[in-house]
Amino acid sequence: MPVFSTAVASSFFFAIAFVLVLRFIAKTSLLYMVVKGFQSITDYFHVYQYYRIPQFDENLQQNQLYLRVHAYLNSLPSLEDSNFTNLFCGAKPSDIVLRLDSDQTVHDSFLGAKLRWKLEMHSDHHRQNSSFSFVLKLRKDDKRRVFRQYFQHILSISDEIEQQKREIKMYITADGGARRWMAVPFTHPATFGTVVMDIDLKNKVKSDLEQFLKSKQYYHRLGRVWKRSFLLYGQPGTGKSSFVAAMAKFLQYDIYSIDMSKISSDSDMTILLLQTTPKSLILVEDLDRHLMKRSTATSASGVLNFMDGIASYCGEERVVVFTMTDKSGIDQAALRPGRVDVHLHFPACDFSAFKTLAISHLGVKDHKLFSQVEEVFQSGASMSPAEIGEIMIANRSSPSRALKSIITALQIYGGDGEGRDRNGLKWTGGGSAIHDEDEIGSRRFFFKDNLTMGKLYGLLKLGLRKNEECLDSHSMEKN
Repeated sequence: MPVFSTAVASSFFFAIAFVLVLRFIAKTSLLYMVVKGFQSITDYFHVYQYYRIPQFDENLQQNQLYLRVHAYLNSLPSLEDSNFTNLFCGAKPSDIVLRLDSDQTVHDSFLGAKLRWKLEMHSDHHRQNSSFSFVLKLRKDDKRRVFRQYFQHILSISDEIEQQKREIKMYITADGGARRWMAVPFTHPATFGTVVMDIDLKNKVKSDLEQFLKSKQYYHRLGRVWKRSFLLYGQPGTGKSSFVAAMAKFLQYDIYSIDMSKISSDSDMTILLLQTTPKSLILVEDLDRHLMKRSTATSASGVLNFMDGIASYCGEERVVVFTMTDKSGIDQAALRPGRVDVHLHFPACDFSAFKTLAISHLGVKDHKLFSQVEEVFQSGASMSPAEIGEIMIANRSSPSRALKSIITALQIYGGDGEGRDRNGLKWTGGGSAIHDEDEIGSRRFFFKDNLTMGKLYGLLKLGLRKNEECLDSHSMEKN
């Protein structure tokens, strides 16, 4: 009996000790070491194959498969089990997004096969840059069974993620020896519905873009690269930037904004173009400044080569947009068909555009002061839509005060009494002019460049007090 009791007590204490050891292992790194050791033993008895997916190919273009794998791996639940994971805020402030860090591993399984991915970073000290690559570790026994199906699965899942979380990005040129693009979220609120421009022209642009999206086979049948180029020209504040944002949102294309001042040589242009992706809008602002100045790092001939290179190097499914203030002093060879397909002129604000602004900014479709505003416009006064819009925003609580301020501003600074063009925006398709630019340019009056909005508002307050009674009495007489 004592022997039996001793055996029971020993078994009990052994069981307690075993449980305590298991709890100790579970709460410390010993469990990790045990699992790691078992994994190493298992790996020793299997033959593995490794597949590297670099971020850039040999032509320095973005590897589309890398982007697909990146989206897929960052959606895996097992990413939380990685030893080191980066955390970011998502599209909503309450969302937390996980991203795999360099030299870390994430596990996946497919059709019973176990796969391991590792993100590796490669530094290039000579070019002062770094790139990444994903490395897949797969058992050789599972290769024939799951390899192709697994990557088809990755492509399918990444497509679903892209459709669900599609958001436009803006890429800007980054400093460094090897030119790379730096992505930032594109949050510009402008759409074709909010852009102030002639309705017929707006519909014509939308129709042109819709037709472009469906014309891949047509371009190929003609032996042409599937791209479309636009030139937007007009004084600052006339809506060119908002129009570019509206185009990108309509097309659902990412924007690549090329800063010509950061390009040190013509070869840099080629590298930048090679790294753009399909379904992108390539934006080059202030093209006239770079064509006119000879002292810039990029020569005028280099800019022309760049315009030609867009067709040669950057691939297909691109829309290219150039902006400039005035094209009258530009060599027409730079704007010939092939380099620029569509010319769009953005003039100063006229009465029709003013009424559109009044509806969107003030919620006013008609007002007793509209007739006076129209008279001032007809007398030759003009301001940019941005300048008029700023006055409306500053006085949005009182439409009457906003309209009186606009009338005063137009009377003081709006023009010299000469006639102005009232035909609105201009469309030139295929590079052939359909209007006399010299005649329009000679009659157009624009706001002085050195006039600041701060000075304008200060003078408006003085002029407004003197003109309020006159404006009100004039309005009553007409009524």
